[in-house]
Amino acid sequence: MSMSGALSNALSGLTAASRAAELVSNNISNALTEGYSKRELSLSTRLAGSYGGVSIDGVTRHVDKRLLSDQREAQAANETSQISLDFHARLEQATGTPDEPTSLSARIASFEAALVSAVAKPDSSDRLSIATTRAGEIVQSINQVAGELRTLRSNADADIATNVNTLNTSLEEVARLNVRISAALNQGADTTALEDHRQTLVDKISAIVPIREVGRERGTIALFSTGGAILLDGKAGELNFTPAHSVEPQMSVENGLLSGLSLNGVPLSLENQKRAFGGGSLGALMEIRDSLVPEAQANLDAVARDLVERFESSALPGQGTGVPGLFTDAQQPFDAQQETGLSLRLSLHATIDPAKGGSPQNLRNGVNGPTLEIGDSSALNAVLDQMQSRHVATSGSFTAINRTMNELASEFLSSVSTQRDQAERTQSYNAARYTETKEAELADGVDTDQEMQRLLLIEQSYAANARIIQVMDELLDTLLRAV
Repeated sequence: MSMSGALSNALSGLTAASRAAELVSNNISNALTEGYSKRELSLSTRLAGSYGGVSIDGVTRHVDKRLLSDQREAQAANETSQISLDFHARLEQATGTPDEPTSLSARIASFEAALVSAVAKPDSSDRLSIATTRAGEIVQSINQVAGELRTLRSNADADIATNVNTLNTSLEEVARLNVRISAALNQGADTTALEDHRQTLVDKISAIVPIREVGRERGTIALFSTGGAILLDGKAGELNFTPAHSVEPQMSVENGLLSGLSLNGVPLSLENQKRAFGGGSLGALMEIRDSLVPEAQANLDAVARDLVERFESSALPGQGTGVPGLFTDAQQPFDAQQETGLSLRLSLHATIDPAKGGSPQNLRNGVNGPTLEIGDSSALNAVLDQMQSRHVATSGSFTAINRTMNELASEFLSSVSTQRDQAERTQSYNAARYTETKEAELADGVDTDQEMQRLLLIEQSYAANARIIQVMDELLDTLLRAV
C-alpha cells in the first residue's frame, strides 16, 4: 500500500470514528428522551482506485416496528380504560355506597325510620320536621347524582372536541414532516431527528385513535385507524365535530341535538364512529356521552319514577289518581312520555316543603287531603306503607321483580359499584400491559452501558488511525531529510 493510500485510509477512519463518537454521545444524552431512537453509523469499505478506507453510508435509526405497534395498541387500551374508570369512580362517588350515611339507600332508610317515629307521635312538630327533612334529602341525593351525570356528559362532549382538534393538528404536522423527510432524503441529509419527532406525534395520535402505520416511498408514512378510517395518506384527513355548550339528558345524536363525527366532511353514523374510532380516548369519551351516561340516567330516572308513582295513587287519604303526590315531577303529575331527566326535576310537594312555603304538618294531613286530627297517623302510615310496598320498576334496565323503594335504590347503587369494580380491574390489566410494553420499548432503546463500551472501541479506533497518520508523518519527515 502506498503512503498516500495509508493516509487516505487513516483519515477516513478518523472521520468515521469522530462521527460515531458524536452519535454515541447523542445516544447517551438522549437515553431518557421520549420518542428518541438509538442511532448507529452505517459504514462500508471504500474502494477508489488505489485508495481505500471507510465510507459513511448514513445513520441507521433502530426501531422495532412490531414492539412499537404493540406499545401503541396497549397505550390506546390504557387510555380507554382509564377514562372509563374515572367516569365510573366519579359516578360511584356521587351515588355513594350502601354503607355510607349520605348514600341514596341510607337516606331512604333514614326517611322510613323518621316516618316510624312520626307515626308513633303524629302530634310532634319536631318529628314531622325531621321526616320532611329526610324526604328532602332523598330528593337532594337524586338531584345531585343527576347533576353529576349531566356534568360528566357535558365534560365528555367538550373533551371530544379537544381530542378532535389535537388529532387534526397532529395529522397535519405528520403530513408536513413527511414532506420534510422526503426532501431531506433527496438531498442526502440526516432525517433521524425528523423521524423521532414524527414518531412522537404518531404516539400521541395512537392514544386518541388506535392506528396502523404503513410505510410509503421516500421515508413517508400513511396512517389508518384500526377500524379502517384513512387518517393520513399523502394528505391529512380532517375530523369535524361541533361541541354543545351544555348537554341535557334529552339531547342525543339521534335526535340531532348533539354533534356526531364527520370525516372529510362526510357524516359518520354512530355505528361507523364506534368501528372507526373506538379503542382510544376519543372512542371512550364518545362511549361516555352516547352510552354510559344515558344508561345511568335511564336507571336513575327509573328510580325517581318509581318514587313518584308510589304516591300518585288513591292509597293516600284524600288523593285521587294522577294527582302529584309527596314526590313530584317539578310539582306536576308524572308523564311517562317525559321520563328522561325526571331525576333532575324531582321535587317535594310544595305543600310540605318549607323552601316553597309549605309546612311539615301537611305530611301528617296528606299533601292533597283534608286537614286531619292532630293525633291521626293514617296519612303517615300510608306514606310508610307506600315506601315499603313492593313494586315492579317499569323502566330502566332493572329486572321485572317486585321491590321496596329501598331495595330498588340499593340495586341501583350496587350496579354502579359493580361497574366501577369491573372498570378498575380492566384498567389494572391494561395499565400493566402498557407498562410492560413501555419497558420493553425502553429496553430496546439506548443501553448506556453498551454505548460506553462502544465509545471505548471508537476511541481505540480513533487512536489507531491517529497513530497511522503520525507514523506516515514520521516516514515523510525521514524521507525529506534524506534527500
